[in-house]
Amino acid sequence: MIEVVVADRCVQCDICIKVCPTDVFRRGSDGVPVVAHQEDCQTCFMCEANCPTDALYVAPFDTPVPEDSTHTDAEGLAESGALGAYRAVIGWGGRRTPGSTLDRNHLFTP
Repeated sequence: MIEVVVADRCVQCDICIKVCPTDVFRRGSDGVPVVAHQEDCQTCFMCEANCPTDALYVAPFDTPVPEDSTHTDAEGLAESGALGAYRAVIGWGGRRTPGSTLDRNHLFTP
């Protein structure tokens, strides 16, 4: 379930808003997306996978975690390398592993 939007990393591209299949996000007054409907999150990781700046963190649970959880600590997530870790695992983003067997998107042809 989506837990963290790191405003300092966000470039306000709205990709997370566009790719979310359940409209969990809304654009905040400062331009940074806010989690408006967390209860609708399907934990699909689309927002985290598509965020170009690793500003989002989706906890691997289908219910919200407690506010004092390590899964809601943006600074701790950044220090641990969890921000952007999902993108790395599937072969997307800066820590991309060429030829990743986990990312099957290269098999699709236009």
